[in-house]
Amino acid sequence: MAEQPATPEQPAAPASKKKEGPAGSPSPWQRRLKRGFSFFFAAFLVICVLTGFSLLYLRSQALPVTKVLQTSQIFDVNGELIETLDSGQNRKIVPINEISVYVVKATLAIEDQNFYNHPGFDVKSIARAAVVNLKNMSKVQGAGTITQQLARNLYLNHDRTWTRKIKETVYAVQMEMQLDKDQILESYLNQIYYGHSTYGIEAASQLFFGKHAKDLTLAESALLVGVPKGPKYYSPYYNMENALDRKNVVLKTMVNEGFVTQQEADAAAAQKLDIKPLAEKKPSPAPYFRDYIKNQAIQKLGITEEQFEQGGHNIYTTLDLQAQKIAEQQVSKHIPKDSELQGALISIDPRNGYIKAMVGGKNYEANQFNRVFATSRQPGSSFKPFVYLTALQNGFTPLSKVRSEPRTFTYDDGRKTYTPRNFNDQYENADIDMRRAIAKSDNIYAVDTILKVGPQQVVDTARRFGINGDLQPLPSLALGTYPASPFEMVSAFAALANQGVRVEPTAIIKIEDMAGLQLYKAEPKSERVADAAPSYVLTHMMESVFETGGTASRVAATIKRPVAGKTGTTDADAWMVGYTPELATAVWVGYDKGRAINTAESHLASPIFAGYTEGALEAIPPKLFPVPEGVTTVYIDPVSGKLANEDCSTEARVEAFLTGTEPKEYCTNRSSRDKGFGSGARSWWNDVKRWWND
Repeated sequence: MAEQPATPEQPAAPASKKKEGPAGSPSPWQRRLKRGFSFFFAAFLVICVLTGFSLLYLRSQALPVTKVLQTSQIFDVNGELIETLDSGQNRKIVPINEISVYVVKATLAIEDQNFYNHPGFDVKSIARAAVVNLKNMSKVQGAGTITQQLARNLYLNHDRTWTRKIKETVYAVQMEMQLDKDQILESYLNQIYYGHSTYGIEAASQLFFGKHAKDLTLAESALLVGVPKGPKYYSPYYNMENALDRKNVVLKTMVNEGFVTQQEADAAAAQKLDIKPLAEKKPSPAPYFRDYIKNQAIQKLGITEEQFEQGGHNIYTTLDLQAQKIAEQQVSKHIPKDSELQGALISIDPRNGYIKAMVGGKNYEANQFNRVFATSRQPGSSFKPFVYLTALQNGFTPLSKVRSEPRTFTYDDGRKTYTPRNFNDQYENADIDMRRAIAKSDNIYAVDTILKVGPQQVVDTARRFGINGDLQPLPSLALGTYPASPFEMVSAFAALANQGVRVEPTAIIKIEDMAGLQLYKAEPKSERVADAAPSYVLTHMMESVFETGGTASRVAATIKRPVAGKTGTTDADAWMVGYTPELATAVWVGYDKGRAINTAESHLASPIFAGYTEGALEAIPPKLFPVPEGVTTVYIDPVSGKLANEDCSTEARVEAFLTGTEPKEYCTNRSSRDKGFGSGARSWWNDVKRWWND
């Protein structure tokens, strides 16, 4: 076989070489740097996005609910402070424009110099505090901003943990996003603690200097701003030297930060400060009224007692502090302190229903029961005016006569009997008219009258006037045998003073919250419960209670003005209920357990009433009761019950009648119209009264 021609030998392949990119391409370390930069840039973008979403989330979320405790205050009708309610914290919220500019500057200088430039936390302060703390190997300097401090005070505790610090910062940022700087600063200045249960700059200013925060001087501001760092150490009540040293530190810092000049600081440092004594809490000038106000406000606002006391409410009331002081003095003066005898007084302006004074007992500290609202007391003869008003509305006149003598009455169609007795079994044993019966408090006359007009009509009259107890239509009702509270009695008598118009008793005029928003305003109901004319005729007769022979004549010299009223005495109760045109007052004296009162004790209600009435109205000129339409006043002869002339009895008097019911005949056949005695619709008495009232 023929051989194949030989293949030429192939040359050996060369050794492989490292592949190189085109000229100018990045080196490996450059590529690594680029990848690292891209990673960090992406991470930064992610962080920015997450931060943005977090901020948007924080902005959209409501801050935690916080309960800012602020003491509520009660004011009298003249705007005078009656009492600041004790909620455990003395606090009064004020807007920042009612805080001295020196307080603001001092606070910024000593607490947070970069306040208006940081977002809630201050990076520079944090770094500076970290360096100081590392040098000292302990926490000697904090880094909290005003916003962080406020967040901690409002929402957190004071635990020194990282968790609390992180939450504090988050809340601070959230606050900065939802509130402006002035709102944060205002809230802070109203929150900080100054010791002595006092919170906020307004309460502290009142406590330390007895003035409003807006009126603080530079020196006073510097001292107060220095206290919160350590109230037990820097309060002038604990250590005046420390307080003044701290004040000077604040002033020096203010100079360094440019808030005041060195000259201003030196003058403030040299200023002598008038620190008010740390007084003990004074007893309330009207403790029974205060408790009544609390109950009324809680009911009207629909809140709890805690919410009322700690909600910063301003309650403007009808009480007159001067009248209240006189009422307290009169009760204390006439009721022995070393006995168990008690007393109560309630006073109302009949024209608007305003409660002017309230005394529920002689010693609130010993017993908080308010006897003004006690519903177990028999009013006795002080109930009789409602019997006589009913009678006047049913044809009776002041000259209607009944024989005053021991007598047994039959009622219920003759099936039952009732035998009343006069006090001490004293009777006139003669015919007496209604005026005499009222003045002498004759029980025979009262029972005879109620049986003639019908007991149910008297019940209806009393209920219209606001007496809501268990009133039974029985003869004994005329003698006040069914209970009524002093509050009910004064309200009813006030309607008589107001010519038959009953105005709902009012204690609270308005209630405002801590921001001045009105939460409640009184709109007392007014209702005519009797015609003006019979109300006046009854009032005119009730004036005789204070005249010679009347049951309250012993105090006539005390009261120097027209006054009408009625006494009432039972075995266990003594009453005096009466009024002037401007003031109606009920006084009760007795024992809490229904123990019998003695003769001397039964006479104590009238002097309390008289002393209070004259004292409370001392600055008001005496005023006659206005004469309404439908009333005729004439001069009458009480013996014959006819018009008087000079031939009649020397006991002739002026009497008021419903027009048309006055007598038409003279006591003798000779009239004397031109000799000083009146007759008919026009009389000298009407003219005098109209002149006086005009």
